Amino acid sequence: MFQGSSQLTLDGKGRISVPSRHRDVLAAQCDGRLTLTRHPDGCLLVYPRPVWEARREAIAAMPYSWRGLQRLLLGSAADAEIDSAGRVLVPAELREAAGLERDVMLLGMATHFELWDVARLHEQEQKQLAQALPESTASFSF
Repeated sequence: MFQGSSQLTLDGKGRISVPSRHRDVLAAQCDGRLTLTRHPDGCLLVYPRPVWEARREAIAAMPYSWRGLQRLLLGSAADAEIDSAGRVLVPAELREAAGLERDVMLLGMATHFELWDVARLHEQEQKQLAQALPESTASFSF
């Protein structure tokens, strides 16, 4: 399970350093092989390859009416590997799509990660906090 946040910096070549607390797990779980793709909220999703392969099957099986989401997720997917220095290259087209320039935040989301531009994440959080919680959360206790 991946959880927590890590503020990172994209280097000049578009790479991020995977936090050491996740690196060992990713090495064991997927031999450092990852898949990155776009998310409708404006961030990137970072999946360990075996998790992505299961998700990819589910996405491909979606009905035709979901074609736009399929196109976004499958059409944007790019495979990557953690290099010997613990870095992952984020492809230029994905960096551009998510507005990633320098300061980024990696969020553990249980089975995968979200990679956000720090300013875009802050805006998204403020927007969501300004809205009322969905009725479906009424039974959830903090």
